[in-house]
Amino acid sequence: MTNYKNVMIYAEVVDGKLATVTKELLGCGGKLAKDLGEELYAVLMGSGVSALANEVIAFGADKVYVIDNPLLKDYNQDLYFLSIAKIVQQEIPRIVILGHTPIGLDLCPRLAFRFNTATVLDCVELSIEPKTKLLLRSKPVYGGKALASYVSETYPQMATIRSKSMQPSERNDSRQGEIIPIDLGLDQSFIRARVLEKVIEEKEGIKLEDADVIVTGGRGIGSADGFRQLEELAKILKGAVGATRAVCDEGWAPTTIQVGLTGKIVSPKLYIAVALSGSSQHMAGCAGSETIVGINRDENANIFNEAKLGVVGDWKIVLPVMIQRIKSMLEK
Repeated sequence: MTNYKNVMIYAEVVDGKLATVTKELLGCGGKLAKDLGEELYAVLMGSGVSALANEVIAFGADKVYVIDNPLLKDYNQDLYFLSIAKIVQQEIPRIVILGHTPIGLDLCPRLAFRFNTATVLDCVELSIEPKTKLLLRSKPVYGGKALASYVSETYPQMATIRSKSMQPSERNDSRQGEIIPIDLGLDQSFIRARVLEKVIEEKEGIKLEDADVIVTGGRGIGSADGFRQLEELAKILKGAVGATRAVCDEGWAPTTIQVGLTGKIVSPKLYIAVALSGSSQHMAGCAGSETIVGINRDENANIFNEAKLGVVGDWKIVLPVMIQRIKSMLEK
């Protein structure tokens, strides 16, 4: 039987920096490795990423495999999958975890298929079963109303984790680790699918998935103009604005800020839901929030079943008062 050992994470890089979820993966992976009495490995891929290897070690990795190649400047599923699959095949890790990001969602199922194993996506809890040493993977189900736990006996044990669901590791620049450059001889012939055009949306402020505070508007906002007050509240709280699918379908807000089952999955510290019903499809995207505040004039709206705090009233009356009160508190 193959001797599977150690925990491996994919260290995702965004705009030349370690992604926030990477630090969470290192924190979570480090805990799993400690419980197993094994080591934490990281795979770092991209163009010009070698300088980040020491930072990956500072955040908890014992060993970093670095694949630095100009062809990896932008994500390409053929090259990235081939690269990480080679390392997994070589090192035979017991556990492989990736972030629940567009890249992680593309790579993880492919890796699971390649190695004939099971994977669980969008996990918010990972732990080791003491007796079996198997990975216990928990994720929200039924619109976030319950947590389902999964165990499989195939290796490597795989999962993606939801951003902001795990405690990130703390940086320690005195940590020592091993950096292993890998040359896989990548060239253009490995590429079967190509990106013909990349459009980057210009956006000021904090990204929705990185925000600690999110103010989301629903169909009850009534128009695109109504979102200006939401933007004002989000700006005061140093947060971001989100929207429901109905709002995006109406064209009142871009789909890039849609929260829900068919949008982005977020887990902020504070989620303010304004004039939205709280459907299960939407709540599936924000159920991991630490505190949910609902504002709706319908006292029977489902959002009040999900929210920790609720205000029954017209948002056009409630929001200006809330904005003024918060401004007054911040001025003191």
